Order: sequence, then structure tokens, then C-alpha cells
Amino acid sequence: MGKTIAQKIFDDHRVDKPDADIHVIRLDAVFCHEITTPPAILDLEQRGKDRVFDPARVKVVIDHVSPAKDSKTALQGQILRAWSRRHGIVDFFDIGANGVCHALFPEKGFVRPGYTVIMGDSHTCTHGAFGAFAAGVGTTDLEVGILKGVCAFKTPDTMRINITGTLPDGVFAKDVILSLIGRIGVDGATNKVIEFTGPVVAAMDMESRMTLCNMAVEAGGTCGICAPDRVTVDYLWPFIKDEFGSPEAALAAFGRYLPDPDAAYDRTIDHDVSNLAPMVTFGFRPDNVKPVSDMAGIRVDQVYIGSCTNGRISDLRIAAGVLSGKHVHETVRAIVSPATPKIYRQALEEGLISTFMAAGVCVTNPTCGACLGMSNGVLADGEVCAATTNRNFNGRMGKGGMVHLMSPATAAATAIAGTIANSPLFRGKDHEII
Repeated sequence: MGKTIAQKIFDDHRVDKPDADIHVIRLDAVFCHEITTPPAILDLEQRGKDRVFDPARVKVVIDHVSPAKDSKTALQGQILRAWSRRHGIVDFFDIGANGVCHALFPEKGFVRPGYTVIMGDSHTCTHGAFGAFAAGVGTTDLEVGILKGVCAFKTPDTMRINITGTLPDGVFAKDVILSLIGRIGVDGATNKVIEFTGPVVAAMDMESRMTLCNMAVEAGGTCGICAPDRVTVDYLWPFIKDEFGSPEAALAAFGRYLPDPDAAYDRTIDHDVSNLAPMVTFGFRPDNVKPVSDMAGIRVDQVYIGSCTNGRISDLRIAAGVLSGKHVHETVRAIVSPATPKIYRQALEEGLISTFMAAGVCVTNPTCGACLGMSNGVLADGEVCAATTNRNFNGRMGKGGMVHLMSPATAAATAIAGTIANSPLFRGKDHEII
């Protein structure tokens, strides 16, 4: 019987199988940030195991509260900074060079098809867009990864989601993943790998694929994954050109991680997006999803455009296009946070930052802060935020606050209207497929 992408990756990385359903796999990279890594560092120190398995394969960033907002977050950064220096970790991105981890690390070429990656962050699944197995882990697994370069996982059952049709104008990857989560539920892919496939995925650029895979965890998935193709190779080419004679050679090499035609899947879903409308969440679960038109007119206090889901340059271009020549509603505060310094610089060069500022938008440095209610956009009790982030849990962006998840286009239109609104980029009918 054939194998899925995840099964092939596990076969290439397995170093032990202590049980029929448990695989110990070798790690190609361990990613770290200042929120979850310091507890692992301190515990390893206490156990007399202050070591790193390979400083070249450990990538570190301060991103969740950047710069530090108080003494506690400053201490977290201090612990991470000292540890990185102590162990000679070259790829440490401190204040000024840092960005949102799941945007920065792909941008640096740290993920390749067939890689295995862990991080103490649930949205590590983002990196599966490159044909890698990437998963968020807890403190104990992170410690083992740092110390030994391995991690234990159960057999990766895979759900195949075939995305068909043609995306209507004004409908984006964020709308696709919201509609999928609305369809299968927050537990629809629990402990499974979601293999995204089909003509719609094939037509997506890497940034859109990262948006898809980023929210696999919101359906319970361990990892979202896309088969590597020429789009993947072209994105990675600046980093891999010395390893391969040509893009065609790289594509042939990465072909070993394509799923077999007779691979066995736990479940297969065909998801036609031909009539999909822009989507938005309501309530406090990512599977509480409706078409934007069903939520039109709901007042918001804040609009936030950024995060590891939608803070990339393509997202900023879309938002700036909607905001160009307009102004944020007088009752709304709007915040844009480019996900990395490179994205910020590119947005400056393209005039996007000027467009945002002319529209009355506050542009911040790269940070995760607002997404998890820690800094740079925290909500007050009773406030409502339209956000391009990935979670709308109760109090996620601030105690007592409400978050409505949506695409950058919808968020920009909402900032102008002062209430949830469709963007002028969407001219279709408000059909939905959930």
C-alpha cells in the first residue's frame, strides 16, 4: 500500500519505535521563542543538562512581546538571549532583527520539504506548507528536542482535503480555511495530519498555503501539509540553489515526498470553493463561522491586521488596496503589524505604510503581541476586534473581549465601515458551503 507525505517523512526520520504506535523521529530543526522556551531552559539547567544537540539546527526568536512590556517579559527575553549566546546559536533574532516566528523562519529558508520541525507553539503546523512535518509540542518534548534532537509521535493518520473549484474574486485562503473548520469542526482533525491538495491549493502561492496550514490546529490537527511542487521550489530557490543544479533537479529530489496514488487516508473530503463567500467567525470557537453578509453591521472597536496567519506582504498589499484613498472610521482604531522586518521594509518601499498611515492606521513593529492579548493591541472588557489572527477564544485578545476572525480584505473594509463589512473586492453572491 502507498504512503502519505507524513508517513514518508516518518520513514526517513525514524530512529526508534518503542511501541507499535510510537515513533521516535530525528529532528531537522527545533524552533524556539521567549514564551515557551525559558521554562524548558530553566528545567534543563536544574537537571544539569544545559546542552543543545546542534546549535546550527536550533532557531531562536523573541517575538511574542517585542519589545518587552514589563520586567517579566524582559526576564523571558534575557533568559533566551543568554542561553543562545552560551550555546553559540547563530540564528538568534533579537529585537530589531526579529519577527513573528512562523513568518520569519520560512522567510529565512529554515524549512524544506521532508523536514521535521517542532516548537513550543501550536501554530508550528504553518511550516507544513513546505511539505514538512511540523508540530507544536509541550515543555517536556521541547526539552528532549533541544537536548537530543528527537521527538516521539504517534503514527500520523492523515486526513486528505481536496480543495476544488475556482476561488471567486475577493475570496482568499483565510476564507477557505475558515469554511473548512466550520465544516469539520474544531475536533474534526484531532491528532491527525491534514494533507491539503487539489487545484485550488496548486494555484496558491506559498503565503496562501501557509495561511491554510497555520489554522490546521484550529480543527484539532497536529500538522497541516501541502505537497512540494514548483511553487515550493521557487520560494526556496535562493536558499537551496547551491545544493541543486537547477530548480528541476530540486523538484525531482523533493518528489520523494509526494503522496503515493494509492496512499491510505483516514478520511477524504472534497471541498468545492466555487461559490464560497468571504467568511467571518462569531462566538468563541473557530468553527463558529458565517458568511460576512450574515454578520454585516456588527460594530467593532478595533481592527487588527497581522499575525502568523495574515501578516505577510501579500496580506498587507490586499489590505492597503482596500484602504487606499479611504479613512478608518472615527469610532475604530486600526492596527497593522507587518510580520517581519523584511515585510515591513518591503511595505515601506511599495508605499503601503504610507497608505496605512494616510488612512489613520497605527503601524507597529513586527510582534505577536496583540494576537494573544499581551501587547500592542489588547482589548478592554466588552470591546470587539475584527482580526486576521487565528483564534477567537474568550478573552484571547484581552479579558472580556470578542474577536471576529476574517481575511485582510474583510478587515480593511470593516475598518472603513466601523462595522463588519464585505470588501469591494468581493462581488459574488453570498453563498456558503458549510
